[in-house]
Amino acid sequence: MKRCIGFAKKNAVMLIAMAAAAVTSFWVPVDREYLGYFDWKTLACLFCVLAVVCALKNINFFYMLARSVVNRFRNVRLCILAILYITFIGSMLIANDMALLTFLPLGYFVLTSTNKRKYIEFTFIMQNIAANLGGMLTPFGNPQNLYLYSKFDIPTAEFLGIMAPPFAAAVILMTLCCFFVKPEPLELEGEPIRLSPKRTVLYLALFALSIAIVFRGIPYWVGLVVIPAVLLFADRKALAMVDYPLLLTFVFFFIFSGNMARIGAVKELLSAMLSKSVLLFGVLSCQVISNVPTAILLSRFTSNYGDLLLSVNIGGVGTLVASLASLITLREYQKDGLGHTAKYIGMFSALNFGFLGLLVGLELILKAV
Repeated sequence: MKRCIGFAKKNAVMLIAMAAAAVTSFWVPVDREYLGYFDWKTLACLFCVLAVVCALKNINFFYMLARSVVNRFRNVRLCILAILYITFIGSMLIANDMALLTFLPLGYFVLTSTNKRKYIEFTFIMQNIAANLGGMLTPFGNPQNLYLYSKFDIPTAEFLGIMAPPFAAAVILMTLCCFFVKPEPLELEGEPIRLSPKRTVLYLALFALSIAIVFRGIPYWVGLVVIPAVLLFADRKALAMVDYPLLLTFVFFFIFSGNMARIGAVKELLSAMLSKSVLLFGVLSCQVISNVPTAILLSRFTSNYGDLLLSVNIGGVGTLVASLASLITLREYQKDGLGHTAKYIGMFSALNFGFLGLLVGLELILKAV
């Protein structure tokens, strides 16, 4: 029973998506059209990236990079800034959820080992914001980006142009927030980490293959054959560590959104709401059903991928359910036994809604100019 409850808490979003898919299946019985719901390339790309990232994580590659940067700084403010930038950049390369799973332990280790635990809530929350907003710049930085990039076949240059303004604003806001942290001195000690040269080169080559697939340079089926085959011999544990519940969440939301698009009343309602403002409705939808399902659902009712792309990235900050990554951060915070969940949620809400309001305001101003 405890295992079942633990699994449910850890994979709440997947179970909700499964329930939503099951309920809508009563209105739209299973038929051949269901096969058209799935974006197979998105699922394949997501699997390849997650698998390779797990392999790199197993050899402490990302942790080694992060720690080498953090060791260069000697006060809390600069150290937290370094951790945030690492998470920010990491989300651009390895996706927001994996960046958090990789670098949240780093923030915890640095602050607890230097007796600066009072900054853990702030650091975790800002890492969460950094992961959600840092990933907006690249097609593979957030799962919803990967889906929309593939769904609408968005040119890479146009994608970067759409996301550059809020990305730049997020960097500035994140940096300014850290100036409220006192520059208290600290020292970080620990054993150096050594990487296996052969495995590092192999996994970086697989990572390059994954990125080439995302950018449409190589057919996705090549990655589905090569990457699992190599990891089967090099690191089977990495294949087992892949976030399969996340992949299943996509599958269930594909079914849910596909069914919703075939229900007449729902189709008319969503079309009417999107005709008023894709950006604002998309942001509001993220606060309730999260940004990934919002991207999948609303993409069936609008061709305005620019505003939809902005809404599901900016909308990733706000409520705890606005992004799957936010639930990961809360889970890691509670797992570390820090025990101040109410304080965490209060600070989380203040910072996240502050970022949300400023970024939405910026986009509205840019559209009005």
